Amino acid sequence: MSDDTPDTPPMHAMGPAAAAGPVQPPLPRWATLTSVGAVWAVSLLLGILIGTVARPAEYASWLSLALGVSVLLGFVAQLATQQKDGFIDRLAVTFVGSFIILGLFGGILALVSAAAG
Repeated sequence: MSDDTPDTPPMHAMGPAAAAGPVQPPLPRWATLTSVGAVWAVSLLLGILIGTVARPAEYASWLSLALGVSVLLGFVAQLATQQKDGFIDRLAVTFVGSFIILGLFGGILALVSAAAG
């Protein structure tokens, strides 16, 4: 009687997840703050730039574009950390912060344009 079962590799002692490789160390706090804060700083800079350069009739269009740029930069900044643990949390904090910053600028610019017009 022959054994027709294929040879299967032995299971890793710690399971399949451990066989994937070593565990990455957590992202340092300064790296998290830098990756999130850089996008917030760009959002702040874009808001100031829009307020000083754009015409009041174009504020909404430019703020929408600035938010799109902030979202793309958020993805780039968080992917640049090369850390999958906490990616969604860092990305959410980045997006929410940018949204709040540009939303405040939108409110302020709406009040300024209403007072001027």
